[in-house]
Amino acid sequence: MAAEASRQPALKRVLGPKLLILFVIGDILGTGIYATTGKVAGKVGGALWLPFAIGFVVALLTAASYVELVGKYPKAAGAALYTQKAFKVPFLTFIVAFMVMCSGLSSASAAARAFSGDYFHEFTDAIPPTLIAVVFLVALACLALRGVSESVKTNVVLTVVELSGLLIILGIGAWAVLNGDGEPSRLGDFEASGSGYALMTSVLGATALGFFAFVGFEDSVNMAEETRDPVRTFPRAIFTGVAVTGTVYVLVALVSSLLVDHRTLENSSGPLLEVVKAGGVDFPPKLFALIALFAVTNSALINIMMASRLCYGLANERILPRVMGKVLKHRRTPLSGIVFVTLLAIGLVCTGEIEGLGDTTAFLLLCVFAVVNIAVLVLRKDRVEHAHFRTPTVLPVLGAITAVVLASPLAERSADVYIRAGVLVAIGIGLWAVNKAVLRARRED
Repeated sequence: MAAEASRQPALKRVLGPKLLILFVIGDILGTGIYATTGKVAGKVGGALWLPFAIGFVVALLTAASYVELVGKYPKAAGAALYTQKAFKVPFLTFIVAFMVMCSGLSSASAAARAFSGDYFHEFTDAIPPTLIAVVFLVALACLALRGVSESVKTNVVLTVVELSGLLIILGIGAWAVLNGDGEPSRLGDFEASGSGYALMTSVLGATALGFFAFVGFEDSVNMAEETRDPVRTFPRAIFTGVAVTGTVYVLVALVSSLLVDHRTLENSSGPLLEVVKAGGVDFPPKLFALIALFAVTNSALINIMMASRLCYGLANERILPRVMGKVLKHRRTPLSGIVFVTLLAIGLVCTGEIEGLGDTTAFLLLCVFAVVNIAVLVLRKDRVEHAHFRTPTVLPVLGAITAVVLASPLAERSADVYIRAGVLVAIGIGLWAVNKAVLRARRED
């Protein structure tokens, strides 16, 4: 088996610094800012920019841990690899890997819900939203089955489109400020009233949901074996990607609150469309709605690709049932993985809305981030021969603490988020148990 593995060709190193930065930015941008801005506003009020600013800082803390670990272990396995090296508990490693996979599913489901909401209704409201969301996921599954080349090419185009949409929002905001439009007083308004504790939990809840907009940078470490000089390239790529998207998000939040009342934003599943309509600029709402549909499509496509390939990898490692590693013969794409994750995503869109699905994504990844931040501290005792980036110890400590706090009930997360996440993890544990039983039975035979 080892000799066979050694004959396998290495992945081709094609990503340089610029391409990797674009990959990170494209992975982060998408559904979070296009769809959940209004729900964040509903939790915190006019001070919409604050949760995104805090989420930006929290993302940088965990990004620093990922940069150290990918520089230390430049392998395409991400959080699962770091967990296994730090704790050497296979079951914990599986749980972390499966939570990462499930975060992709809930993210794709949130994107499907966003696709079927107000952005789509700008064209027609004659089709039930749930039906639109299901058809949307099936269409993306068909694209993913067709091949990775087609999927990646589509991703590049959609990344450019979704970034242009956010730049349009910033342009509208700049025009409004120059013309004296908007209500600057909204920027300091908080929805919560009463004690300081109520205000704190309101901000934490908004930050936890807003953190959904920052997820994605952690996927880039899976490209380590396809990146030229990853030890040198990843620090700049990840930090630049998070910094660019974080800055854009905070500015978009400021513009949104400046031009639109938080109650209007909260009641819309297409909050940035409300900004376009209120901006005083003659920009066609239908054109922006089309841009937004492309943006959420990109998020869903990336996550279905990631989740299906993680499922395929777990099956090949005999962690999930072998049948889940089946490949479509002529297209050489992970057939069982794509079908499995698409069915789970369809189940999610039938049981949740944008806010709950986005919060489920954030919760699952915050749990993973807490483990990764602890892992980087545990692995300090593991020395490697090459030089690599080393984050100041205080950053992973703060990263672990903030991740745990934002994942806790202090963030005013609804019970259905914990139930949904628990059911997903329970499905994974069930598959793991079935696979263990099958392998044990085969050994006994």
